[in-house]
Amino acid sequence: MRDFALEVYFSRWEFTARYNLAGSDGENRTLAQLLALATPAERDEFVQLGLGYTETWGSAPLREAIAATYERISPRQLLCFAGAEEAIFAAMHVLLERDDHAIVITPNYQSAETLPLSRCAVSAVSLDPERTWALDVDRLEAALRPNTRLISINFPNNPTGKIIPPATIAAIVELCRRRGLWLFSDECYRLLERDPAVRLPQAADVYERALSLNVMSKAYGLAGLRLGWIACQDRAVLERLERFKHFLSICNAAPSEVLARIALRAREQILAENVAVVRANLAVLDRFFADYRHLFDWHVPEGGCISFIRYRGADGVEAFTARAVEECGVLLLPASVFRSELATVPPDFLRIGFGRSHVPRGVDVLRDWLRRSGR
Repeated sequence: MRDFALEVYFSRWEFTARYNLAGSDGENRTLAQLLALATPAERDEFVQLGLGYTETWGSAPLREAIAATYERISPRQLLCFAGAEEAIFAAMHVLLERDDHAIVITPNYQSAETLPLSRCAVSAVSLDPERTWALDVDRLEAALRPNTRLISINFPNNPTGKIIPPATIAAIVELCRRRGLWLFSDECYRLLERDPAVRLPQAADVYERALSLNVMSKAYGLAGLRLGWIACQDRAVLERLERFKHFLSICNAAPSEVLARIALRAREQILAENVAVVRANLAVLDRFFADYRHLFDWHVPEGGCISFIRYRGADGVEAFTARAVEECGVLLLPASVFRSELATVPPDFLRIGFGRSHVPRGVDVLRDWLRRSGR
């Protein structure tokens, strides 16, 4: 497999740049802030917690808390992982074999493409940048082959923030059902929609062969817990995934499981606060991009806390993002990070993230740098 370009870039810059305007997670909390949301019993449980192994599936109380966020999923239909990445790795190895064919959406989080490619033949269906990243279901259907086994989707999309209409997701489910395909649905950015009316149903709730991926990292802003999960109505495939997990993390960290339960119980408060940060940051970005229409094609995405926008400067997006981080400490992600082996990703785009409270300070620094540069 080729290097994970996004993670290589983050390894270089994420913890040295002063202002991370490329981050894809919601507002982070300290341990003290999270424990302040706990009940006395939960705080006592955390302090008295034994640091031994946990259940491979995830503790029963944790899976009960996660199941409560679904319409039709029970605790027995959930398997926890050490973050979303482990879950993607396991799913692609369990569901795909050498003679299979998979379809992925581009642009994407690279492992959604690279991991299937390490297993079998893969085709891409691109979102259309000229139609605010719309997905053409007819193109998706045209990409099917007799040996197609899986379709992988991600909405709200990383890096674009696109949410497809409910009718489109319904059409994808029907397409998969007719062919008996697995539908792998990365839903990690769900719950950060400013308008709940555009929120899509979770695929595992509406399709018996869907795997819904989610994680505590994005909407909850708790990436340090390293805790994600897959929901699926098919218990047999979860059992296969559980056996595969034995070769990976084996189990999750016990403190993370308790802390995740605290966050899930307090989910309404956490999500409301994180969405409020996103709203405030979008207002800041609206003003900034209105002043720099000659450099950026800005549009507000439907969901998540990221957007993929065109850069119009003559220096090109790669040079611009390199200079921004090196000269003023503002980190943005250039299009090369989202390069696909299967489809053309527009080379003049960059990803900006707006889920954290430091975004206005970073935007001020970026504005000052552009002004001093005569832009």
